[in-house]
Amino acid sequence: MKAIGSGVREIRIRDETGAFRIIYLATLADRVLVLHAFQKKTQATSQRDLDLAATRLRNWQASHG
Repeated sequence: MKAIGSGVREIRIRDETGAFRIIYLATLADRVLVLHAFQKKTQATSQRDLDLAATRLRNWQASHG
């Protein structure tokens, strides 16, 4: 998910209750940083969800940079 940041990935899960997404950063040496997890209600990922993940990444980078 280069639109959010370098090294950001997405896990897609689908089951009988719906579709779910987890946006995370796994390029850190000692942890996986989950930026956002949500249930999808439409085909496309909403801009709100993408913006939230990007904001969380920027905030984390600012405090750990």
